[in-house]
Amino acid sequence: MFEKWISVTSTVCLTLSSICAYAVVERETFEVSVSIPTAEFHVLPVDPGWMGHEQKLHWNLATDELGSLRKQFDVKNTNGAIAARLSEEPYISNGREVDNIALAVMFNRIKLTVDNAQVIAASEANVGKRVELLIAAVKPDDGYKPGDYYGSVHMIFEALAP
Repeated sequence: MFEKWISVTSTVCLTLSSICAYAVVERETFEVSVSIPTAEFHVLPVDPGWMGHEQKLHWNLATDELGSLRKQFDVKNTNGAIAARLSEEPYISNGREVDNIALAVMFNRIKLTVDNAQVIAASEANVGKRVELLIAAVKPDDGYKPGDYYGSVHMIFEALAP
């Protein structure tokens, strides 16, 4: 009888301890980072996740037009205005030069070229401002040709001395 009681007690204890031993545990790990710009000068995208990734210009089947790309940037220069330029004229290509599609790049509503242009006045740059980048296709005279098009846009920003 005593052996039976010990056996039942042992079984119950083992069962209860095994329930505790197999408790469900979930663990999550994620990365956290931040880039804190200098207080004097910065031109940074509001959402930096798109930089370095291919951006789609959507094709509208109803109008036979390409969509545009719009992104927001935070800008600041406590020592003067901000200028911008393109390192080269941007376009997208399907591999055939005759089918290239030029891209118009506007920063704070100012069209960028390969020549420096002031895009933020010193008075606005001093306190900081959020501005829009707009990239749009320039429709060719003979219309868009079918194909898969790729290209890149290289912008350069400079702090202008007062």
